[in-house]
Amino acid sequence: MQLLKTAKQVLLWIPSIVVAYFFLDNGLTKIFFSSGMDKIGASTNLLISTGILLVLAVALFLSKKTLMYGTAFLVLYMIAIVFIHISKGKPFLLTASIVLLTLFAAYLRKTQLPS
Repeated sequence: MQLLKTAKQVLLWIPSIVVAYFFLDNGLTKIFFSSGMDKIGASTNLLISTGILLVLAVALFLSKKTLMYGTAFLVLYMIAIVFIHISKGKPFLLTASIVLLTLFAAYLRKTQLPS
């Protein structure tokens, strides 16, 4: 019975770990490699600030008490990215999928699906 409970917890955390990895990688890249990024109209200071906010949002997302705040920030950030992709005519399906994965991961952890 304990094994089943542990397996359930692991399965509930897998989507959150994937989301956290994606946003941490994105945020840390913006912080440490912002000078080499070729973003049109984005200054180095803006990229570093965005990276810091992403890392903080991931910390909020991973904490149970602040899960909803972290989720809200990450989803709003990604929705803005989706609109940027749409306005530039770039493919946006993967970006929109990240929004849905973030919401799904938060939902799983917030509701703690019954056994």
